[in-house]
Amino acid sequence: MFKRLTFLLLVGLLAWAYQAIQPPPPKLCGSPSGPLVTASRIKLRDGRYLAYKEHGVPKEVARYKIIYVHAFGSTRHDALIATTVTKEVLEDLGVYIVSFDRPGYGESDPDPKRTRKSLALDIEELGDQLGLGSKFYVIGYSMGGQVIWKCLRYIPHRLAGATLIAPVVNYWWPGLPANLSSAYYKQPPRDQWALRVAHHIPWLIYWWNTQKLFPTSSVVSSSNPNMNIFSRQDLEIIRNANVSERDNKVQAKQQGEFESVLRDMMVGFGTWEFDPLDLKNPFAGKEGSVHLWQGDEDLLVPVELQRYIAEKLPWIHYHELPGAGHLFPAADGISEAILKALLIEEK
Repeated sequence: MFKRLTFLLLVGLLAWAYQAIQPPPPKLCGSPSGPLVTASRIKLRDGRYLAYKEHGVPKEVARYKIIYVHAFGSTRHDALIATTVTKEVLEDLGVYIVSFDRPGYGESDPDPKRTRKSLALDIEELGDQLGLGSKFYVIGYSMGGQVIWKCLRYIPHRLAGATLIAPVVNYWWPGLPANLSSAYYKQPPRDQWALRVAHHIPWLIYWWNTQKLFPTSSVVSSSNPNMNIFSRQDLEIIRNANVSERDNKVQAKQQGEFESVLRDMMVGFGTWEFDPLDLKNPFAGKEGSVHLWQGDEDLLVPVELQRYIAEKLPWIHYHELPGAGHLFPAADGISEAILKALLIEEK
């Protein structure tokens, strides 16, 4: 009798544990229980829908066509390069910008098979379906900046130029030396653990970020955020943020936290099939350029990692901003400078 009870208890515990680590199914946009579809969308090669938003001048008359990749926990509405640069500047330069919801975010369908390569191919297909021509520019911010490394690896032949803005660094890239590991330990312990889970045991990532025993990731948690991850400049920018920007954060995860921010962590901090520090200059003939922008007071992405990357890849135009935190693209005049450096100032 005792053995039978023990067996039943063990089975019950295993069943409970299995249920605890399984994320709920996403609430697909357009489904009976899901959010409404309000965005323009394209249908991708595998049947998924990708939502997008256009900014600037019409693409038919644009001199420059840009695909913008949003940050972690954001949407197509958070295209800082488009929303913080004046309409007059965009028109004078002749710039068309399209931002899109990355898979699982906003109104884009989740991609349960998402990989480093698949998102670069999504960007290529977005450019093709919108008729952006054989080459276009790409700009990515934060986790979206990390995506630009994937574009440089998998679709360099489609790029006219690229900009990485405070791109998130995967601490497990082979090319990063051990003596830079101190940058990892500058993060709050709760974030160190969240990244360890994302890299080493990704199948536990949903449970880790929903359990109540230990603090969860600072950047994922909305109920218990850690404001110490923001610099003085960041906090000022946050204080000045408008209500619509905060609403965008809610819309980012409306289909479910797992297929948006948590899968983002799994892909971004997992094991990559290539090392960005091994990349070759895609514009060896100076027909384009690659730029990396970083604030030296960024508490989310350590500046010493970007300095090392810029040193190893000297073909990148490195721009370091004194006193700037992670949110510096929202500061006055910065997005305009980023745009002009890519399009007209440095080749």
